[in-house]
Amino acid sequence: MMFSARKRNRRKPERSGRSFSLAWLKPALAGGLQSALGLAGMMIGLGIMVWGLALAFDRPIGQVEVGGQFQRVAPVQIEEVVAPFRGAGFLSVDLDALRAALESIPWVDRARVERRWPNGVRVFITEHVAVARWGEAGLMNTRGDLFLRHSRHIPAELPQLVGPAGTEAQVAQLYLKTYPRLLAVGMRLSQVELDARGAWQLTLGNGARVRLGRQDVEARLERFISMASQVVAQRAAEISYVDLRYSNGFSIGWNTPTRFAQGAEDATPDA
Repeated sequence: MMFSARKRNRRKPERSGRSFSLAWLKPALAGGLQSALGLAGMMIGLGIMVWGLALAFDRPIGQVEVGGQFQRVAPVQIEEVVAPFRGAGFLSVDLDALRAALESIPWVDRARVERRWPNGVRVFITEHVAVARWGEAGLMNTRGDLFLRHSRHIPAELPQLVGPAGTEAQVAQLYLKTYPRLLAVGMRLSQVELDARGAWQLTLGNGARVRLGRQDVEARLERFISMASQVVAQRAAEISYVDLRYSNGFSIGWNTPTRFAQGAEDATPDA
């Protein structure tokens, strides 16, 4: 009986009446929302200010300054190209498009364009340097590019390059490699010709022709410079042509009946 009474007198543990609440987050959320709205408003205001400044500074192009050393390009040609861009703004003008338009002018090799505060554009022009003529009226630059096909003014001192259509770069490459080497041994190159069969011929300043043929052109040219050029230099006025189309020598055609050949007396020229 005592055990039973003791059992009845035990008190059951009380349950807690507390519950979890997010009420404390409300002020934080409200403050964060206000901060976000304030930041967004500030960014919008900043964007409007930048846009306004851009409009204020994006004035129409009013001044074009041209620099560079050029003789063939006329100022009126540059003005005609720049004119359509004057309506564009200082900040919004397409400099790449203007540069491409300037480089389309005959004799303009490269153009550089930059903005000049507060409403101007500065243009730097580099002209092509003509080093040879192609055919009768074309002009080629120092890189071997045919930059004018029909020029009205051809400098008389320019060497002439001749070849079938589409071989301009090939002929120019041989000329650019050969010209300084001949100059080093006292000879001026006046013409490089590639015929329809693929045979090469050089013409020197004194009118003498150097026949290289179609095969082993570089080796034959080397043979002429190292061997035949000495004879040509000594008796240039007497020589009509030098034929390198032999396996191990060359022959010379004279303006007089004199005959001279080295390593080619009984040989027949190759292609």
